[in-house]
Amino acid sequence: MSTKKVLVAGATGYLGQFLVRELKSRGFWVRVLIRKEAQKDKFKNVDDFFIGQITEPNTIKGITNNIDWIFSSIGITRQKDGMTYMDVDYQGNSNLLKEALKDKVEAFEYISAINGDKLKQLKIFEAKEKFVDELKSSRINYCVLRPNGFFSDMKDFLNMAKAGRVYLFGDGKFKLNPIHGEDLAKVCVDKMIAGAKEETVGGADILTQNELAELALNAWHKPIKISHLPDWTRRFTIWFMRTFTSSKTYGPIEFFLTAMAFDNIANQYGTNRLKDFFKFEVKRMKE
Repeated sequence: MSTKKVLVAGATGYLGQFLVRELKSRGFWVRVLIRKEAQKDKFKNVDDFFIGQITEPNTIKGITNNIDWIFSSIGITRQKDGMTYMDVDYQGNSNLLKEALKDKVEAFEYISAINGDKLKQLKIFEAKEKFVDELKSSRINYCVLRPNGFFSDMKDFLNMAKAGRVYLFGDGKFKLNPIHGEDLAKVCVDKMIAGAKEETVGGADILTQNELAELALNAWHKPIKISHLPDWTRRFTIWFMRTFTSSKTYGPIEFFLTAMAFDNIANQYGTNRLKDFFKFEVKRMKE
């Protein structure tokens, strides 16, 4: 049993829900930040709820009272409701850090993304990395984890496969090792306990994009049909989106298409297999 009191910010997200479960299973006292009362239903055995908007500092005053550790996976993939990456990924986390410093919180773990430090030119990473820099230069023990893509992000391949063909840019030989939220949550807690500073985190299986496409097609029991598009089409799409749409539209597309153009291999963790996840998802989609 742990006597630590922890705050989970981003608790209603994909990773956040696994993180809350993992912390509770290890005996931590857990407070979660939620935006509205109705979100309480998502959690079974949380010790305390704090209702506030991370982007409005006056609504989160007191959130870190008596808290030892903070886990934040606050961030958005798509900019909506008039909120930008800078508003949420940077400013929201910065607001939380200010409260943490005021209350002398012991440690702050932030979940960024793999290669974020190398791709600061992308809108989605510009904001995340601005916060990473602020966290590192603050007076708090920090841990920055950089996970690879989540299993849930790989559903794009599954959706393409459903129609019978997967489209890839280039030769499909770039590799990645996506991770399940359950496995990542365990690593998040382990690394905080160990006092780790910074690490990349990926799943057990390192797969080429071709292998990923095959897994998706196999899950639907479809013949293997993969079309390889010339890489200039990928670069042109990024240029076109940046030129003719707002960052709200192009942000996630720019991120996805850029990540497809090199290896994304993180340290291997976990036991969940993408093959099993795809089978489970197909079964769910058929019901």
